[in-house]
Amino acid sequence: MAKSIGDFALRLRYEDIPDDVLAVMRRSLLDTIGVAAIGTTTQLSRIVREFACQHMPAGSSTPASRMFFSGQVVSPMGAAMAGAFTIDSIDAHDGYSRVKGHAGSAVLPSVLAVVDDLRREGKPVSGRDLLLALVIGYEVSYRSGLTLHATVPDYHTSGAWTSVGVAAAVGRLLGLDDEQLRHALGIAEYHGPRSQMMRCIDHPSMLRDGVGWGAPAGVSAAYMAKLGFTGAPAITAEGDGAAPFWSDLGQRWEVRNTHYKAYPVCRWAHPAIDAVSDLMREHEICSDDIERARIKTFHYATRLAGHEPKSLDELTYALAYPFAIMVVRGRIGANELSESILDDAEVLRISRATEIIDDEHYTRISTEKRWADVTLILKDGREFQSDAYTPRGDPEDPLSDAEISDKFHLFAEPVIGASRAREIEQHAAKIDQTDLDLEDFLNLIFDAV
Repeated sequence: MAKSIGDFALRLRYEDIPDDVLAVMRRSLLDTIGVAAIGTTTQLSRIVREFACQHMPAGSSTPASRMFFSGQVVSPMGAAMAGAFTIDSIDAHDGYSRVKGHAGSAVLPSVLAVVDDLRREGKPVSGRDLLLALVIGYEVSYRSGLTLHATVPDYHTSGAWTSVGVAAAVGRLLGLDDEQLRHALGIAEYHGPRSQMMRCIDHPSMLRDGVGWGAPAGVSAAYMAKLGFTGAPAITAEGDGAAPFWSDLGQRWEVRNTHYKAYPVCRWAHPAIDAVSDLMREHEICSDDIERARIKTFHYATRLAGHEPKSLDELTYALAYPFAIMVVRGRIGANELSESILDDAEVLRISRATEIIDDEHYTRISTEKRWADVTLILKDGREFQSDAYTPRGDPEDPLSDAEISDKFHLFAEPVIGASRAREIEQHAAKIDQTDLDLEDFLNLIFDAV
């Protein structure tokens, strides 16, 4: 029998969760912490952490949480906000294609912020409680997002619906009752940012995917509801058209649809990046051989123009430039996230020589997957065209555990060192085991580098 949202969020037991869903959450936990680590090096992260310290401080007798890899203490709202912006500053976190966005960038920092505060207050919280809250947060976020996309005409950022998932996860951790949870979901949805995703695509900036305010909206909603603040109902849970997206809650798991990114740029660019990588390897092509390139892809991806980005924010929401980075460098890793990449002459040459074509067929079929193909025209006149590609990392074509581990270390080690990265990976792998030292795990994530 399907669960109500209250039953799911407040009474779901760890034993009720399928093993493969738990495995997804362990994988997301490690992957997102790695993104958070490298995210702390960005100007965006530095700004929001300073903002949180100045405007969302913790008092001597108020809830208090640490921010990622800094040791600085702010309110749980401030920690959730700073953490979400930090993760979102490196577009490499997990997502779900059908919901057109990302849950973990809001849910993980929010859950960790509240768990950190509860532990500091001496309240019993285990690693299993943390993992359970993540499952609740992801599942409710995804279903809220699917409802939102199906019932409103505008394309809203992930912050619009992750706020609801965050409220559910934090509501579980705070021990809300059914009525309080119902109000928390409504408060979160009402205060969550209904920001327009395509505005940030067309005009890239530090605003990103809206989770920077979606996370604290969800955290604050749960705390406010616990004090008696009202805000029900959440239309994405109870409104007209919502029922089909919640009718099998607790029976079928949207969490299983989580995908992982191989590259730290908008996933709409990934099929072209994968295609050109394979095409060059198969035909032993180097960038110097290439005269020009052509990418055929779906409409939204063509809005990722970015032939000459002037900032890393513009690079994140570009197609031609990260495509050119792969052509020239053969990778898009930590070294390719420095400002110097914007002035690479060969990358600029390839990017300027790349034509982007809006393909009606790919637009039509790019719903649950994202499609593109690539043609390379060489200086000697030869042409090579790829097959149609969809990104690696989908549940049907997953990154291996080894690839997730390699990605985590690629991002984390330059920031926190190999030893600390190994310890985090070991703790994340046994987050729901009884011998986990949760305090040690939290210190590894939050203590200053």
